[in-house]
Amino acid sequence: MLFAFYIKNKALSDNPRLLFLRKNLEEAGCVLYDIESRGDLRQGTEAVISVGGDGTFLSASKRVADSGIPIIGVNMGRLGFLSENKPEDVAEALVKGEYRLENRTMLSASISGTDVDGKIDFWPYALNEVTVHRSGAAVLGISVCVDGEELPTYWADGLIVATSSGSTAYSLSAGGPICTPDSKVLIIAPIAPHNLNVRPLVVPETAEIEISIRSRDASAIFTMDNRTMTIGISARIRVSMAQFSLKRIRLSRSSFVKALVSKLFWGEDIRNNGD
Repeated sequence: MLFAFYIKNKALSDNPRLLFLRKNLEEAGCVLYDIESRGDLRQGTEAVISVGGDGTFLSASKRVADSGIPIIGVNMGRLGFLSENKPEDVAEALVKGEYRLENRTMLSASISGTDVDGKIDFWPYALNEVTVHRSGAAVLGISVCVDGEELPTYWADGLIVATSSGSTAYSLSAGGPICTPDSKVLIIAPIAPHNLNVRPLVVPETAEIEISIRSRDASAIFTMDNRTMTIGISARIRVSMAQFSLKRIRLSRSSFVKALVSKLFWGEDIRNNGD
């Protein structure tokens, strides 16, 4: 079996727990190699092992998503929601096939009507969310059309369009709903809205979303997962579901609800402790 490792923080390379994982895979007859970019992927790779936290997993998704090769996250970071697995639990599960594959929706975005700062590195896909955010002190007026139907203008610091995977990321902090990973929806959530009567909106993942902005500032910030660029106020952003999905490995013993409870302390209440 052929496995690739993606390690964004090179200081982790000599971590004893990671070395133990490598040793167990090699003793099981697996061939291991490291990747830095999408071009490093070898034909026949069974999976990419992302070592770090959720930020590393998002970076790994950029390198793997459209290849069809699945990713498993190994948590050497902090929260570890996407990268939920302990290094000690991974080797045996991969070798024995004790896991299932999840197809995670990816977003595709295009920007027109403005020059994009750093466009040469623009990869138009995201796993969690795309956002537009004010770059200065002025509030943004954000116009949104969903399948050609215009919504009331959002007056806010910014706007998030998130997948179900991203429902537990930035969207959650902005008051968006939690969605199970297999939910076929997108979430439109304003960031710090200057209205008392706006709420996040859930739409089908097949929706075509168009965003335009106005502000007294000359530019705004556009993000795709953990990648950031500056765009002009004249920009028009189009967001839709990508034509491919990310294949994510979930070990048999793990579950989304358990992750919510253990990572985000969902339902934490003295009455739930069984005493």
